[in-house]
Amino acid sequence: MVNLDTYNADTDGLAASAASLNDKVAGLNARFRHHSATAVMQGALQDAGNIALVSSFGAESVVLLHMAAVIDPMVPVLFVDTELLFTETLVYQQEVSERLGLRNVQIVKAADIAAKDPYGALRFSDTDACCALRKTAPLQAALDGFDGWITGRKRFQAGSRAALDFFEVEETAAGATGRIKINPLAHWAPEDVRAYMTENRLPRHPLVAKGYPSIGCAPCTSPVAAGEDPRAGRWRDQSKEECGIHVVNGQFIRTGA
Repeated sequence: MVNLDTYNADTDGLAASAASLNDKVAGLNARFRHHSATAVMQGALQDAGNIALVSSFGAESVVLLHMAAVIDPMVPVLFVDTELLFTETLVYQQEVSERLGLRNVQIVKAADIAAKDPYGALRFSDTDACCALRKTAPLQAALDGFDGWITGRKRFQAGSRAALDFFEVEETAAGATGRIKINPLAHWAPEDVRAYMTENRLPRHPLVAKGYPSIGCAPCTSPVAAGEDPRAGRWRDQSKEECGIHVVNGQFIRTGA
């Protein structure tokens, strides 16, 4: 039998916790509304609790990695190795980490790939399940203990992100996680990204020059032709558009280049 007094106390506590987190996020957005991406990054690392930077070491990842390295090279950087990544991405991850002096890069891998996908064939029958196994689930496990995480999402990437704030409460298909997501580049345009990389002489991912403006797992990423959407090479000829890491109200959100 459920103890109603205990149940009501628990639900009241959860509601109060959610309200407190929403208030904290609203306060951070008000405080940093007119600040730069670097200021948002620094504020997040100093005032938002125990924060990790999640990076794919993809086409634009070096921007946030550089900002973080300048502020604090000991920032935890979580890199999910799905065991299906391009060799170029693995090499780039090592080179960028060394060049920027990042001293706390943590390689995240799923522990149950051998048991659940021993032949690597899951991607042929169920790409969503493959992403969940190799990327989404291990990342969520790695984020346990963190108060929030930094992403590279930007408003220009999709209509659904037109009102993206610097700080938001993380939502997954299961509901709020109690963590904050920080989007320092929310207001940046594509030319801002290019300018920052040029001005700071940051190394480009080698696959960008080969026609890969958006880079994921090797079997599910193909080159993009001139005039195509930058993410046209991700899960080409499939209805799938997201790996599942960025979910709002249980819905996958398309990410840009």
